[in-house]
Amino acid sequence: MKKLTKSLLTTFVAIPLMLLIYSHVGNADTPTAKPRNLEVATLAGGCFWCTESDLEALNGVHDVVSGYSGGELLNPTYKQVSSGKTGHIEVIQVRYDADKVSYIDVLDQFFRHIDPTDAKGSFVDRGLHYRPAIFYHNEAQKKVAQSFMSDIEALGIYGKPLATELIAFKKFWPAEQYHQDYYKKSSLKYKYYRYNSGRDQYLDEIFGDDRSENPVTLQQLIQKNSKRQEIKTYAKPTQEEIKASLTPLQFYVTQEEGTERPFDNEYWDNKDEGIYVDIVTGEPLFSSTDKYKSGTGWPSFTKPIHEGYIVTKTDYKLLYPRTEVRSRYGDSHLGHVFEDGPKPTGLRYCMNSAALRFVPKNLLAQQGYEEFLPLFDK
Repeated sequence: MKKLTKSLLTTFVAIPLMLLIYSHVGNADTPTAKPRNLEVATLAGGCFWCTESDLEALNGVHDVVSGYSGGELLNPTYKQVSSGKTGHIEVIQVRYDADKVSYIDVLDQFFRHIDPTDAKGSFVDRGLHYRPAIFYHNEAQKKVAQSFMSDIEALGIYGKPLATELIAFKKFWPAEQYHQDYYKKSSLKYKYYRYNSGRDQYLDEIFGDDRSENPVTLQQLIQKNSKRQEIKTYAKPTQEEIKASLTPLQFYVTQEEGTERPFDNEYWDNKDEGIYVDIVTGEPLFSSTDKYKSGTGWPSFTKPIHEGYIVTKTDYKLLYPRTEVRSRYGDSHLGHVFEDGPKPTGLRYCMNSAALRFVPKNLLAQQGYEEFLPLFDK
């Protein structure tokens, strides 16, 4: 009887435990659950240790595998590919959740972490087996890649034409196991290699402040570039002409990145209707319709007339970073932009009066700014 009771007790404990275990098997909400809409991209951008780590950092990427593609040799080894005689290229194969990230997003992340202009290799890795390439899996990927690369070319940020090949995908061969997740398994060796490769130094030179914690994507740069193409161009005078036409304070502010005194400048309390243009080139920058009283003692605006006339960069002159604002064509220092402004933008473009010239509403047409008259329609 005691044995029977013990047996029944064991059964009653075991059954709920088994049910609990089985209830978690195959649960789609677990971290290891495989996305339902996985798609694949195959890319080559130099050393696959680096491209693997960079693409795995993209939100929506399920996994990245290092390997080889492009050649005819079956089951190639790292040594064989490194000889440069197999036709294979070091590649990564990216599996991503198409419900979270698009193919163009994957390409964006890829191009922002490689040198797409060098057909003979990538950084310290030289040879055709390190050249940049996109292996498209279908015609849709091919068209997206072609269009995206054309837009990147138009940006001109790399200073020379792209040398990234478009190759029809045939076969992918995974690299040896010790190459997979190398940046995790051998982090110190990886960091040493990456630093000495010059990859990040090159990317800092190309993208500068856009490689921050919240980097500007190539798609955003392309969008801004298309906006710039809609605006007028303005010629910047020579430095001698600039110095001759400006007061010492205007020159100090615009050319030497100075700051005028608060509450002691021309426009901080100006309430007239009109626009504010670059004192050097005349390019339109801000409108009185976006001006507000910030209490800082400098003219403040919620937004520029057109983003195409504005350039921002990080300024480290103080103990903390600030976002400097400069004019597009004149490259004049204008002031800074802060995230403590009113609605609808939440921004405060805090400008120096000495960098601006005010054009009253009634003189807009006379001075060639008639296109901005609709800003004042009520």
